[in-house]
Amino acid sequence: MRLRPATLLPTFAFVFALAAFAQKPPPANLEPLPEAPPPPPEIANDPELEPQVTIVRRPTETIEEYRVKGRLTMIKVIPKTGRPYYLVADGSDGTFVRRDSLDTGFKVPMWLLFSF
Repeated sequence: MRLRPATLLPTFAFVFALAAFAQKPPPANLEPLPEAPPPPPEIANDPELEPQVTIVRRPTETIEEYRVKGRLTMIKVIPKTGRPYYLVADGSDGTFVRRDSLDTGFKVPMWLLFSF
């Protein structure tokens, strides 16, 4: 098998850059990060920010209503038979959107780059 110069040069450049990056010493003037500040006291223990849950049991289903500051934000419906579903507030106009789960479907790509 004969190696071509066009493929050999990028390979050597990559190996050289990888070796240079691996041997680079850390800077000497590093300082530890400061502690994160605590939340402001006016919202740290505000009970109005916690959702208030009201549970209504019916013969065919159980309904959980979630309210924040008195405003209905989400409803979880748990039927006796079948899967539970959610009604989530769409905006300030009072409409709700049905979701079968609270998962947004956003998946972070997780590719394997190196393995040793």
